[in-house]
Amino acid sequence: MDAMSSRGQMPKEMRQLMQQAQQMQQQMMAAQETLAAKNYEGTSGGGVVKATIKGSGEVVSVEIDPGVLDPDDPEMVGDLVVAAVNQAYSEMKTDAESSMGGATSGLDLGGLLG
Repeated sequence: MDAMSSRGQMPKEMRQLMQQAQQMQQQMMAAQETLAAKNYEGTSGGGVVKATIKGSGEVVSVEIDPGVLDPDDPEMVGDLVVAAVNQAYSEMKTDAESSMGGATSGLDLGGLLG
């Protein structure tokens, strides 16, 4: 059966579904904009390294306590930076999943998927 009625109009249920999808898209776009503007912070080594990233994933800053710099072990600082950035990214990802989940809650597919 065609999705259009005999008069060339969509059935009421289809229009409602389209409206819900449009609302969800607008909510997701708003959530993405909000997340992109936020900063997320991660630390490692008991706070000797701090990384800040934006919700867009851009690294904003990395702060390193000079006392942790050991010329005989430069790899350690690299590891601490990676750990701090990954922690900040993990916080951003958790926040994004939470925000995006809210944008899709309440979507009534009217039995469309089963």
